[in-house]
Formats: sequence, C-alpha cells, structure tokens
Amino acid sequence: MARLLAIDYGHKRVGLAVTDPLQIIATALDTVHSKDLLAYLKAYHQREPLEAIAVGMPRTLRNEATDVTSAVVGLVRQLRREFPDVPVHEVDERFTSRMAHQTMRDAGLGQKARRDKATVDRISATIILQSFLESRR
Repeated sequence: MARLLAIDYGHKRVGLAVTDPLQIIATALDTVHSKDLLAYLKAYHQREPLEAIAVGMPRTLRNEATDVTSAVVGLVRQLRREFPDVPVHEVDERFTSRMAHQTMRDAGLGQKARRDKATVDRISATIILQSFLESRR
C-alpha cells in the first residue's frame, strides 16, 4: 500500500506527517519552508508513492476564512495539478495547534521546546492525518 501524507500549511513553514505503508499510524515527517514544499513533495512521492494527500483547511470557529485560507485553497489547486493521480482531501484543522500544544505538554516537553514552531507544525500535521485516518474508518 502507498502512504497517506498530511499538510499543515503556513505562510512560512509547512508541517508534514505521513502514515506507515499499511496506513495505520500517523507520524510527524518534517517541516519545510513553504516555498520548498512542492519540490519536497515531488521528491518524496518518487521515493514513497502517495495514495492521498490530506491538507488542513484553516477556518475560524464561525467557519469563516482565515488569513491563510486563500493560500491553502491555492495550494490544493496546485497539488491537484502537480499530482493528478493522487487525491487531495481538505480536512478541518480547527484546534490542531491547540491540540499540538496540549500533546507537547502531555509528553512532558519543556516550555522552550513547546515554543519551537516547527515542532508544533509537525505535530499539527500528525493530528490532521490522524483525523483523516479516523474519518475513513
């Protein structure tokens, strides 16, 4: 089986998470600069075929667009163009950053480690991917 990949997109950084080949466990993969995302994904897809991509769609609590939503919509369009054989799914990402911080606290990470935005982005992508996995069951 091919892997599933999740994206937590931000203007500067993008958190990535991936499943194992059996699509059972979501694991943090990497954090890349947003301008390097497509090149990274193309190289990764050549090494590890992707079955689907789940992209966190940022919305407010009132289900309105955020300052990042339009960029994510553009990214989704670009991914569908660049990876025509890989389905791209939008996943509600409300509360993922808060959940990531809570996960870091529960894991016993210190305050300095919890301030590392790259770690928060990877954990957020993992939460998005886990949510996507659960929605498919």
